Amino acid sequence: MTELIIEEQESPFKKGVQAGLSIAIGYAPVALTFGLLAKTTGLTMGEAMLMSIIVFAGAAQYISLSLIALGTSAFEIILTTFIVNIRHFLMSTALNEKAEDDSLLYKAIYSFSITDESFSVVATREGVLKTGFILGVNLIGYFSWVIFTGVGFVIGANLPETLQESMSVALYAMFIGLLVPSMKKGVKVIYLAALAAIFNTIFTYAELLSTGWAIVVATLLSAILVEFVESIKQSKGDNHEQ
Repeated sequence: MTELIIEEQESPFKKGVQAGLSIAIGYAPVALTFGLLAKTTGLTMGEAMLMSIIVFAGAAQYISLSLIALGTSAFEIILTTFIVNIRHFLMSTALNEKAEDDSLLYKAIYSFSITDESFSVVATREGVLKTGFILGVNLIGYFSWVIFTGVGFVIGANLPETLQESMSVALYAMFIGLLVPSMKKGVKVIYLAALAAIFNTIFTYAELLSTGWAIVVATLLSAILVEFVESIKQSKGDNHEQ
């Protein structure tokens, strides 16, 4: 009975922080690696920290590092990041439907700080979501990402120069690490990655597009083709059932 009363007296924000703590712990090594790679890519500490503060999107930030290393233009990097993170519009919209009515400022803050992991924690919670709870889940992960970006950069700055130069290989290893878990969830991700790789290779080696535009166009084309094939398969399945 006493435990129930204490639980009811806990603020929604504190409950959110507790629910998001595991996310913050999981972000730490990934953010640390990002900070380390940002240093070896040639970014200053201010630039690396600012990217984590403003962008706050793991996969997009890693892609940005690879594009920066290739000398891609700022517009191409921004457009690629936008395409990679466009799903956040859907997540924010879905979250707004479940959240309590509150000021536009609070909605903007938790919409900005939403990630795949925090969305999965928040969206599966029953009932109307308190603003404090959403902010607690999101902000504990956000601060973990920003802080460990700085820690990773400091570590990278203190590595021997030869080791810093060799760390570029770790960027590709991180891409594989991000891709493999998604591939286990469905065969569609495998087709998407394979098609994007094929298109990007064709555009790059045939010199049809610059590196940045090759990635953007390859991503869009592969997504459109995979979804087109999926829609045809689904329509055929529906016709067969009828």
